[in-house]
Amino acid sequence: MIEYQKFTLDNGLKVLVHQDKTTAVVAMNIIYNVGAKDEDPELTGFAHLFEHLMFGGSVNIEKYDEPLQKVGGENNAFTNNDITNYYISLPKENIETGFWLESDRMLNLAFSKKSLEVQRAVVIEEYKQRYLNQPYGDLWLRIRPLVYKVHPYQWATIGKTIKHIEDAKMEDVKAFYKKYYNPNNAIMVIAGDVDFDEIKQLSEKWFGPIPAGKEVVKNIPQEPEQTEARFLEIRKDVPANALFKVYHTCARTDDDYPATDLISDLLGNGKSSLMHQRLVKENKIFNSISCFISGDADPGTMYVAGYLADGIDPKAADKAIVDTLKEFIDNTPEDKNLEKVKNKFTSSNEHSNINILDKAMNLAFYELLGDANLINTELDTYLAVSKNDIQRVAKQIFREENSSTLYYLTK
Repeated sequence: MIEYQKFTLDNGLKVLVHQDKTTAVVAMNIIYNVGAKDEDPELTGFAHLFEHLMFGGSVNIEKYDEPLQKVGGENNAFTNNDITNYYISLPKENIETGFWLESDRMLNLAFSKKSLEVQRAVVIEEYKQRYLNQPYGDLWLRIRPLVYKVHPYQWATIGKTIKHIEDAKMEDVKAFYKKYYNPNNAIMVIAGDVDFDEIKQLSEKWFGPIPAGKEVVKNIPQEPEQTEARFLEIRKDVPANALFKVYHTCARTDDDYPATDLISDLLGNGKSSLMHQRLVKENKIFNSISCFISGDADPGTMYVAGYLADGIDPKAADKAIVDTLKEFIDNTPEDKNLEKVKNKFTSSNEHSNINILDKAMNLAFYELLGDANLINTELDTYLAVSKNDIQRVAKQIFREENSSTLYYLTK
């Protein structure tokens, strides 16, 4: 049981405090309720660009990293389609440095022309390295618009096109910051050997004076139900033929999410999974195959990703996947297999809540989803999944008209 207390400042900043007296390190995690899905379709990549810009210095602190390093702290951040997350770990006696740093860049980021140009160049280089200059690098740029036609999950965090970052204007960047980087659009978690009253006092001192922004009204277009199978073939200079099948699934907070997650493990997580046994070990159609879910806050996706063995026809490999999925749907999983994936989840769930920083991140994310206490109840929802739940949800997901298939083939 992970215990926590929470309060909300007058400006709307939600603060959660988890006390753990076994560690000398304090974790400070701030999650902003903005991700790539919140971007203007003509100005994509901004959430990710901001992850970089937030380290470029604020009005009162020219270099974010220097003061933190001087007190033995570390920091980093990540962006995805749903959120932007910033985190610090530092010795508990220096915790106020974290409050000073994070409140200053929430209040007033330094929008220098130099900082924008430096971070723009960093993002452009990242785009080239990760998405253009390596085998299968543009996979997500190709597959997302195939799967999503309406919802902004149709573009990757890096953006639809690098041109949006190349052409980003200072006024657009400032407008994005003003809209989303406000206390009432953020959740802060402090975890470690801390005192609740002290954290409350520090929060009031450093974050209390920051004015609330306008309430962000999210009007994200929801993806309609897919009614026919989609297909795309790409030929590029890659080392092996690859095949990707994608199916729409439920949202992160849906009652069927645990069953959906366990289905992906039963099908394609590890050498004992059904797809590895049928398609790699027995029939040698694929050199490797996996199945995983996106885990998005809004209705997400399940991926089957396989790299074909030499000489295998992609259409035959595609049929083999579909046949294996039909076998899965037609037969309830064996008790021992369902128990095995539940045990795996139990282990990973416990492991993900050992580290103080992980606990801070998880509390922040679950609070964003609507209930921080999910950190304590989620395991029970997984353990309660029945064989019939698995079969019922699998039938809903693995319909041909709900599939999008990408052949990524060698030239």
